[in-house]
Amino acid sequence: MSEHIEVSRDGAVQTVRMNRPDKKNAITRAMYAAMAKALTEGDADEAVRVHLILGVPGAFSSGNDLADFMAVATGGEHGTEVYDFLMALATAQKPVVSGVDGIAVGIGTTINLHCDLTLATPRTRFHTPFVDLGLVPEAGSSLIGPALLGRQRAFALLGLGEPFAAAEAKAAGLIHDVVAEEELEAAVLALAQRLAAKPPQALKIARDFMLGDREALVARIKAEGEQFRARLSSDEARNAFVAFMNRKKA
Repeated sequence: MSEHIEVSRDGAVQTVRMNRPDKKNAITRAMYAAMAKALTEGDADEAVRVHLILGVPGAFSSGNDLADFMAVATGGEHGTEVYDFLMALATAQKPVVSGVDGIAVGIGTTINLHCDLTLATPRTRFHTPFVDLGLVPEAGSSLIGPALLGRQRAFALLGLGEPFAAAEAKAAGLIHDVVAEEELEAAVLALAQRLAAKPPQALKIARDFMLGDREALVARIKAEGEQFRARLSSDEARNAFVAFMNRKKA
């Protein structure tokens, strides 16, 4: 479905890799669709016990592809690909692990709020400049963020748009641990394999207890999505996108 999403298997671990390094893993609609399909099919496959999400060296993801944002802002169709991916991620029935190196902007940060375990490298920066772009938090982050980080840290991340370095993200409880760049993929795969070796039903029950009822999360993702789509066509967002594009050209 997308040449920029690679899905592979290492034993019971399914790896979903964003591989668009020339665009710093900016995520397109086709990429969202491919990731949603991989998560849904992996959940349905008894041979898969853990989902692992990776980027490329130096870029987990720079966020949503701004060309897609601009298309919607100028009257284009928004499609359901983002929503489908967020629903697959938020309702995943099997553990989700991520390995993050370098850029983690917007959805590149909020994906990890849904992960059961995340490893990051020292050069990683988690940044959600939604408000700066005239937008609102997405992926249920306005609900998960305060619950996970506390209101003040969540507001600094999601409202103020303050970047979190990897060490700060670990201290805040956003990620599990920080590992060296050259060790990241081996370390996060080993972590995923440890999970995959656990008794699957016992692990599922334990995980479900910790996640609790996900209806509120699903409802928040829907509500955020409605506001996000509305904001995309706002003057604030259009002006912010144009200013950002002009900075990139300068």
